[in-house]
Amino acid sequence: MSVRAPIDEVWHALLDPAALRRWLSEHAEVDLPSRYEFWGRYTPDGDVPRQRLLAAENHVLRFAWTVGGAETVVEIALTEEGDKTSLSLSQTGLPDYDAMLADPDSPPGMLYTFWALSVANLVDHVEGRPLTARCDLTSPLMSEEVRIDAPRGEVYASIADPAVFTRWFGARIEAEPHVGGRWAMGSLEQDPDPAKIVDLVPGSRMSLAYQDGVVASWELEDSDGGTKLTFVQSGFSDDKPPYGAWMGWLSGLAELRRFHEIDSWLPLWADVHLEGMPEGLITLDGK
Repeated sequence: MSVRAPIDEVWHALLDPAALRRWLSEHAEVDLPSRYEFWGRYTPDGDVPRQRLLAAENHVLRFAWTVGGAETVVEIALTEEGDKTSLSLSQTGLPDYDAMLADPDSPPGMLYTFWALSVANLVDHVEGRPLTARCDLTSPLMSEEVRIDAPRGEVYASIADPAVFTRWFGARIEAEPHVGGRWAMGSLEQDPDPAKIVDLVPGSRMSLAYQDGVVASWELEDSDGGTKLTFVQSGFSDDKPPYGAWMGWLSGLAELRRFHEIDSWLPLWADVHLEGMPEGLITLDGK
């Protein structure tokens, strides 16, 4: 991905404990060259720090992270691009696409959307933009507000029109945009249990109900020339909230705001690889 900030500023945000506590985790401690740790209520398996620093030099950060009892390795690499920075992130030892779908709320299964949200906040942090709320993994409350500097009608269209939704969300969406219509990530033909649109008020709100009982709702209000968007998920057990999906939706809200507010917008990620992911699901060309 391309970050609109100099490489030294991005590198500082990766290593400074105060910055990490702003965009990544509740708690963070860094003492190079031996310690790089983060933990707390926003971190999967975050009751204690579980990282072990492997390297932090030449704009490459590498650390081992034990998640769900298995050791993984995270690498974040920066490359200078004039006054911008190219960032790449990889993590070994994660479940493949089918295993992630089978248990998306296990600590390893959550890491894909954890990084999607965290990196979106890292980029907004160094670019001087408002951050998106992080997911509190100790709370069953799933309701967040964001303000978008765009008219309510434009924001509504980007949610209700599946072609526009696909552009900013980065995954292909197919939908029948009416109450009772089907809504699928990927393809309606390939999804045996698509969500259903259960509420749709043009310009104001849309709600999806999934087969497992979870309901996702967007509600829009005018706000000082822009739009206040409230996103809520409900219908799940308080004992097992769908945190993995919640972090994915929050990262989507970060991109939705960028989509409306940044001139010459392009998706944050230039490429995403997940073993076993269906071809054509991810769309990152911004068209």
